Amino acid sequence: MALEKIDIDTLDPAATIVVATGNAHKLTEIEAILGKGMPEVRFVALGQLGDFEDPEENGTTFLENAIIKAQAAVEETGLMAIADDSGLVVDALDGEPGVYSARYAGVHGDDTANNAKLLVNLDGVADEDRTARFMSVVALIDTDGLVTYGEGACEGVIAHEGRGDHGFGYDPLFLPVDTPGKTMAELTADEKNAISHRFHALEHLSAKLTGEE
Repeated sequence: MALEKIDIDTLDPAATIVVATGNAHKLTEIEAILGKGMPEVRFVALGQLGDFEDPEENGTTFLENAIIKAQAAVEETGLMAIADDSGLVVDALDGEPGVYSARYAGVHGDDTANNAKLLVNLDGVADEDRTARFMSVVALIDTDGLVTYGEGACEGVIAHEGRGDHGFGYDPLFLPVDTPGKTMAELTADEKNAISHRFHALEHLSAKLTGEE
């Protein structure tokens, strides 16, 4: 789904939040959850406002990287901005791949290589010790630099082999505790969204913004 271009000068700075993404599905997900508590706010994707270079994600935590991306969007647009960072945390690997999830095997976005490296590193690890979780942090930064963030997790274990054709990243290897016997890649989009780490992070952020927490 292509995103329509928007003239930034037509936006109300007091009622606009820029989502640091060019992904239409992520924009829709964020708008659906946060928009419930802020019906007066318009959410627009950074990619709708122009072509911007991605900032260097050199943080050591998901929160640091989310803030880096959101702050870059604020500086580029002069508007409030929101960004997320997420990844897989495996207990037996002392938290790896963590913030390096997308480039675990060395090349950014090489899902096949990343999954292969994960399986090699977990070779010989018993089922009960293959616990892991997808983690997500969503950070909102206003034009004064105030940061508000939400955190979310999806608990599970790492399978011994990949299954399923849906999703991306480590989804074929991740068995959520909420869907016994199914990997994340075997779930429908609705099933995945209902338990996803980003969903929980957005719900957490929404509760903070609406004063429910």
